[in-house]
Amino acid sequence: MSGETPERALLGSVRLDVWLDVACLLPTRSRAKAACEGGKVSVNGARAKAHREIRPGDSVAITMRQGSQRELLVRGLAERSIPKAQARNLYEDVTPPVPAEIAEARRLDRLLAPREDAGKPDKRERRDRIRQKGR
Repeated sequence: MSGETPERALLGSVRLDVWLDVACLLPTRSRAKAACEGGKVSVNGARAKAHREIRPGDSVAITMRQGSQRELLVRGLAERSIPKAQARNLYEDVTPPVPAEIAEARRLDRLLAPREDAGKPDKRERRDRIRQKGR
């Protein structure tokens, strides 16, 4: 006996934060819980808390870090971690495609954004800057 009831073994429903983690939509259960508490997740059009039970057929909307929103349809449930390939079968992504104008604007923003990989100036660059300030 593993301690599971027969009803629970059939997985009629699963906690939202657990499902978001198992479906590989958010990296950890605690981040999924924080996203729910922050109002970034809604189920069937209503803001959802982490302990909400979800079932196949529910629609889940997640506002991602960049502000974009993903709309998903729950197709399957799992309580424990599964391989990523199987996790993708737990949902269907029904997010509408991004309009061409917005996609082009995002591409230009990425091209024109300052590079952060330059890092801190080395000793020679710091000395050059000091000399230029003194002139």
